[in-house]
Amino acid sequence: MLKLFTLLITLTPLCGLAQNTWSQKDSVNGAPRSVSSAFILNNEAYIVAGLDEEGFRRKMYSYDYFQDDWDAEESLGGINGAGLNRGSACAFSVGLKAYVCLGQGQTNGFFKDNWEYDLVTQTWSQKSDFIGEERRQAACFVIDGIAYIGTGIAPSGLKKDFYSYDASTNTWTQLGDFPGSARKEAAAFTMGSQGFLGTGDDGVMLNDFWQFEPSTETWTQKADLPALPRKGAVGWGIFPNAYICAGEDNTFTYSDELWEYNYWLDSWTQQPSLPGPGRSNAVAFVLNGQGFVGTGYNGVFLDDLYAFSPTLSTGIELDKNDVHIFPIPANDNVNIAVNENNLELTLSGMDGKIISSEKHISKTAKGFSIQRKDLSAGTYLIRLAREGEFVYSDKIVFN
Repeated sequence: MLKLFTLLITLTPLCGLAQNTWSQKDSVNGAPRSVSSAFILNNEAYIVAGLDEEGFRRKMYSYDYFQDDWDAEESLGGINGAGLNRGSACAFSVGLKAYVCLGQGQTNGFFKDNWEYDLVTQTWSQKSDFIGEERRQAACFVIDGIAYIGTGIAPSGLKKDFYSYDASTNTWTQLGDFPGSARKEAAAFTMGSQGFLGTGDDGVMLNDFWQFEPSTETWTQKADLPALPRKGAVGWGIFPNAYICAGEDNTFTYSDELWEYNYWLDSWTQQPSLPGPGRSNAVAFVLNGQGFVGTGYNGVFLDDLYAFSPTLSTGIELDKNDVHIFPIPANDNVNIAVNENNLELTLSGMDGKIISSEKHISKTAKGFSIQRKDLSAGTYLIRLAREGEFVYSDKIVFN
């Protein structure tokens, strides 16, 4: 059946949510823990495995954003998963399936196995083992359905090798090494169509920051985090801003700091600190345009959860009278009329992933036109930039 979608433009970012502020959410079910892993499936967050006062675990819980509530899910490995308890693993999702690999367990200091969770059947199955040396405390991110995994610590020591995993073919490929120092406990995430990795421990704490371009499989060093070097921090991206939060710094203090990175300006700005206690080895994920941070360790295990609502626009904003968006509502194309001809328009999802400008955006004599085409129901962000700096942002919604 053909569905008719209506495109709405709202002038209040993030549906009126408070901006650059934290709010406390429902604590994670089960015992307080650290070194768990997190992923997103079908607009719900999942936390799996980790370490609590009793040892390593394989339990998994899902979080519903709108209900602000956690539910128990099938533990890692399912009914036959005894012995798969672990922490410091990598976790990621592709489509309606999630993957957990690597890590360390109660009697196994280093894993190299790889497990797939199917959301439709709610079952686990083992996939091809990681082809590098077994390890824990590695970094991972996903770009266009391909997972990228590397660094960490292995029986032979700290690592800087990197690999890609194609879930559609269940195959691993070795890539070129990460050009920074070999390390463990780095923060890594996807923002837009690129991967980012920073901080960590190579024998000393680190504050460097790197960008990965998948089309060329190359790394570029970006501006260092202008804070104390740290390990065990978490990160996330909501284009054009990325965030690094918490961690244990080089004074052996558990940090509660939040730092925001601007993609266009290659610069950092400190944002309001996590309202809960400082910590390391927490989890982080993005839901509905908000960054979530929870669990971790600071001398005790933690189970609290917080959401950060960012400001959408950056830089000097255009006056509302300078931008005219019409028609409102719209079924197909959206026209954006502006009084400047040197602006660029970016369209992205609430997960921060940039949507192809060639397919959906065209310049017109008076500004821009956005073609809906195959965009599904949901919320999208539009941003206008002048010489690389965002000057205006709004939100569009397909019903």
